[in-house]
Amino acid sequence: MPTQAKVESVLVLKERLGTATTAVLTEYRGLTVRQLSELRKQLKSAAAEYKVVKNRLARLAVKDSPLGPLGPHLTGPTGLVLGAHDPVGVAKALQAFVRTNPTLTIKIGLVDGKVLEPPELKALADLPPKEALRAQLVGALQGPMNQLVSLLTAPQRELVQVLEARSKGAAE
Repeated sequence: MPTQAKVESVLVLKERLGTATTAVLTEYRGLTVRQLSELRKQLKSAAAEYKVVKNRLARLAVKDSPLGPLGPHLTGPTGLVLGAHDPVGVAKALQAFVRTNPTLTIKIGLVDGKVLEPPELKALADLPPKEALRAQLVGALQGPMNQLVSLLTAPQRELVQVLEARSKGAAE
């Protein structure tokens, strides 16, 4: 028979999972409390949170939800990273922490409903931020448009230059 506290913790976890667009399962075995606090701080700056979860309760919370594919990976000491906004920022914060603390193991991730293995999460972390990608896209679109405008205005510009040169020549 489940206790009231466990039922409430499953409901709270379900609520948090419902707002998350990014979820990453980690194994925190070997990390100190200080290191976990540092990880939480780094993730907070990326608008994410880190929660140590009980596997059995987490399986109940992800069951019949969009995060259901995480269920089979809920084994061993499990920490859950949840982010509701930019998945690239979450992946960057995790990879930065793993570089300095290799004992943290990334098991699997789920970003916008797509299951990502650790190498795919690393590739996601290597992407530039969303704003930089937008700027690159705008720059890529703007270059050909500027060339087209320049090409279309060239005949008129040349005609004006010829007429100016003729008018100067006639005035002299």
